[in-house]
Amino acid sequence: MSRSDRLFDLILILRDGRLHRAQDLALRLDVSVRTIYRDMDTLIASGIPIAGERGLGYMATAAITLPPLNLTMTELEALHLGMAVVMEAADDELRAAAQSLSAKIDAVLPEDRHAPAGGFGLAVYPFAEAAAGFRHMPTIRAAIRARQKLGVSYADATGAVTDRIIRPLQMEYWGRVWTATAWCELRADFRVFRVDRITTLRVLPQLFVDEPGKTLADYEARDRDGSGKA
Repeated sequence: MSRSDRLFDLILILRDGRLHRAQDLALRLDVSVRTIYRDMDTLIASGIPIAGERGLGYMATAAITLPPLNLTMTELEALHLGMAVVMEAADDELRAAAQSLSAKIDAVLPEDRHAPAGGFGLAVYPFAEAAAGFRHMPTIRAAIRARQKLGVSYADATGAVTDRIIRPLQMEYWGRVWTATAWCELRADFRVFRVDRITTLRVLPQLFVDEPGKTLADYEARDRDGSGKA
């Protein structure tokens, strides 16, 4: 069972308004008690009205009407683009609501995002930076599907810009920041690019095919020790 499915089942159980011990929930969902503790912390942090503590039990303190949603990466992109617009253009009340919503989303994102130590949490990067990268995402997604090379101008953390030719392999979401993993022909190695730092993007006529050492499977098999920096 995926974590999102388990969170959904927990909410269904707690909707009866009764007190449920962590041990009983763990047996019912066939997981450890520690896993239940983590899941309950996640639900509480996301704003679900649950009271209780470890060793005593948990219960819903108000009606629960919105179960967790299983969102696709594209749906998350659309949602965060909408919040980015609100954060940049709305009044103080709506901006505060958007910030609260983003924190709740971050709290219930799956555990298997492979986020680095310290994370790219939702509170770290301004919405304006995230919005700057959204315009490139449809092109990158299309290039991944078509196996099309891309030419990018990329600004690193110091602001220095380099021109690259890349083979895009996958996109990942890290909490308001999206990255594109690619084989970089300039570096002759894998690189992970923050999409919001791509200043220009162009589709090249060349297609690419799998070559030993340059595939997504090769990247995933490598020990991620910092060598993926752009």
